[in-house]
Amino acid sequence: MDAKYWIVAGALIAGLGVVAGAFGAHGLETKLKTPPDASQQERDLSARRLHNFEVAVRYQMYHALGLILVGMVGLHTKSAWISIAGWLFIAGLLIFSGMLYGWVLLQIRALAMIVPIGGTAFILGWLALAIAAAGVPREPARTAQSSAQ
Repeated sequence: MDAKYWIVAGALIAGLGVVAGAFGAHGLETKLKTPPDASQQERDLSARRLHNFEVAVRYQMYHALGLILVGMVGLHTKSAWISIAGWLFIAGLLIFSGMLYGWVLLQIRALAMIVPIGGTAFILGWLALAIAAAGVPREPARTAQSSAQ
């Protein structure tokens, strides 16, 4: 995929992360409030769901920025590792953040069991990005003579 598309995808996903964060802070927090007579277990579950939603938003934002970085590195190299990194970040976003969102909003606990696969995709994506960036040729050092021209 062309480098600019990774930048655009990252920017759009970051924007959606802001929307999700606002929903978590304003709409979801109200929805997850437990009544005063709720059991400690119910209060703990509500707090855990809100925490997991915040983790999903945070990792969405980190990896949206990662996609922008993929695009920026991709402007300087045509390495296949760039596409691998980008697609691993996309997979991680869908599986890690997506499954956490699903668990919190739909209350399907089984979705939480898939989350580590998304975390693994994130780790592999960062590794692929490192390999791609390591292959970017350095610009030759500018000498005083060449910069005077």
